[in-house]
Amino acid sequence: MNKSHKELVRLYYEELWNAKNKEYIDYLFTDDIEFHGSLNIDTSGKKMFENYMNTILNAIPNLHHSIETIICDEDNIAVKAIYNGTHTGKLFDFEPTNNRIKYYGASFFKFENEKIKSIWVLGDLTNLNKQLSKKRDNDE
Repeated sequence: MNKSHKELVRLYYEELWNAKNKEYIDYLFTDDIEFHGSLNIDTSGKKMFENYMNTILNAIPNLHHSIETIICDEDNIAVKAIYNGTHTGKLFDFEPTNNRIKYYGASFFKFENEKIKSIWVLGDLTNLNKQLSKKRDNDE
């Protein structure tokens, strides 16, 4: 069943990230998927992407991605997304805060043979870092 590029991007957010259905890694990505994330993460290949996903979900298990805007041309899609979740596990140098986080990002998707070939993500790291480093008001 052929899916449009726009449908593949929606499945990337809804099924892979929001439903945490990792079976979609094989369905959505080329074998040599390149991922460049604003959290200073670069991955190459499906297994490395899955490891990245596990790192993020261990830190923010209820992470939810929402598409706010999607712009398409023949072989590229740009998405403005909102990321929401609760920081309950260690994320890089940030110990768990139990803070509810919300930040924006832009993702750029490229396709090859009806699959996602590369993803570049640019997130609002200034806002995210403030939320990850701020102690909750009731944690004094």
